[in-house]
Amino acid sequence: MKKILAIFILLSTGISQAQSSIPSNYFKNPLDIDLVLAGYFGELRSNHFHSGFDIKTQQRQGINVIAAGDGYISRINISNYGYGKALYIQHPNGYTTVYGHLKKFSPEIEAYIKKLQYAKESYEIEVFPEAKDLALNQGDLIAYSGNTGGSGGPHLHFEIRDGQQRPMNPALFGIDIKDTQAPIINSLYVYPLGEEAQVNGSAQRQRLKLTPLNDGSFKAEEIDACGEIGFGISTFDRQDGAPNQNGIYKIETKLNGDKVFEIKMDKFSFAETRHINQLIDYEYYSSNNSRITKLYRGSNNPLSIYEEVVNNGTLDIKDSLDYMFNISVADFKGNIKMIRIPIKGKQSHIKNPKNIKKTDYFVQANEAFSTENGPIDVYIPKSSLYEDTYLDIEFKGDTIYLDEDNIPIQNYITIGFDVSKYNAEDQDKMFIAKLNKRGRPTYSSTKKKANRFTTGVRNFGTYTLASDKNAPSIYPVNFKDGQWISSNKDISLKISDDLSGINSFRATVNGKWILMEYEYKNNTITHDFSDDVVTETENILKVIVTDNVGNSKTYEATFFRK
Repeated sequence: MKKILAIFILLSTGISQAQSSIPSNYFKNPLDIDLVLAGYFGELRSNHFHSGFDIKTQQRQGINVIAAGDGYISRINISNYGYGKALYIQHPNGYTTVYGHLKKFSPEIEAYIKKLQYAKESYEIEVFPEAKDLALNQGDLIAYSGNTGGSGGPHLHFEIRDGQQRPMNPALFGIDIKDTQAPIINSLYVYPLGEEAQVNGSAQRQRLKLTPLNDGSFKAEEIDACGEIGFGISTFDRQDGAPNQNGIYKIETKLNGDKVFEIKMDKFSFAETRHINQLIDYEYYSSNNSRITKLYRGSNNPLSIYEEVVNNGTLDIKDSLDYMFNISVADFKGNIKMIRIPIKGKQSHIKNPKNIKKTDYFVQANEAFSTENGPIDVYIPKSSLYEDTYLDIEFKGDTIYLDEDNIPIQNYITIGFDVSKYNAEDQDKMFIAKLNKRGRPTYSSTKKKANRFTTGVRNFGTYTLASDKNAPSIYPVNFKDGQWISSNKDISLKISDDLSGINSFRATVNGKWILMEYEYKNNTITHDFSDDVVTETENILKVIVTDNVGNSKTYEATFFRK
């Protein structure tokens, strides 16, 4: 890897000028294979927009990952979750490229980071090298593709970020993905929004029937409507070479030929990404696990993906007037799918009114809210909810039912428990848990101070106090106690915990710490003998695993190597 420092003089001058226009030929493909996508930029994910391209790696790991441009490694982050093993390259034009879910780094970077991991005695690590440490040229090998972190299969996650670390669509920079197919439209919905609004005599969300036309577009059934209404669409795009249902690039709507609404997936910031829950019909998603993109903008919605919005994208339908509403969904290559929706303004009696829930607990979005009952209290900070909302809250002993998880939460809310009735020994093994639909508890990060436990959550549901008195389990995978394993490239163990979950682990050989890579998807920790820290013939392995309430298990074994 060549170390070129002169190029970084540009980092202190002219970055803003460099980013005034997007360089379409500056970056090259990060893989030396045809680029086929498993995920697109801006794709709708759980509580966030996808921030890059997920590039398929032919269902295997170990493909060479190369630097998309000249620069230096400005950040190395290794995490059990998220991007797993990830590299960040700072480029002299002010942009940053990101490479995630890597299996292994190139030899120079691998040696650099392992030295720091051994010094810190930690697999998880985040460092920020200086320009002189790991400089490189475009096309240099930087890593090998993998499946680490929160990856559902082997692929490379690739991002391009601007000078403010906002993810940008790699297609804008000339990262070319073959796409000859128009987007797919699954379904169309209409929403009566105003107090007196109705569609076909109903004030509730309705799915509209779509009829395919010879030109590839759709015509929706004609609707009778009056008042303020909006539309929502379930759609995806499919690039060439793979069947994956990926995100779309642009949606535009017009009423009688005049543009009303447009969203475009060019750029967003991580600070706004959770507001995706304002873009989608969250209630529908929580019940059906399918996302409807709302083609109108609610109040207090800061998303920057909106290009043009007239009257928040809603339509004010007048009695006795006719309208034609068009929706076009486009990919980056300009392939378009359209829907035409005839609307007849007609005032009708509302036979199916809105379902309005009223309870004893009313939360105003722009004000803080708190309540308590017995040992449990709840605090909802200002701006945690997007809209004024009635909440269904029930207290029962050490359990609180905090409504259904069909209302999105932006900022963390706090649930507190007074545990003074429990002795110190019991408290030591207790934690706050969220109960799933089957009543099984899942650990919720619990802070303990005196006789008070608290947790911060971003999902409504049922929360309770739970206890975990069982230690984690540890089992060897590819060796046995007392075995010669000279031919092994690594040593692997399976670790798990059936309740509060794994918090930490530590492994030593002959009393010396060894690096173990944790793969939570199959509950294994693995040491690679190429680290050259296991040099004796007879070796005593000791592994200690601790769960989230402090229960620990120790495993010891002896193995031999030549």
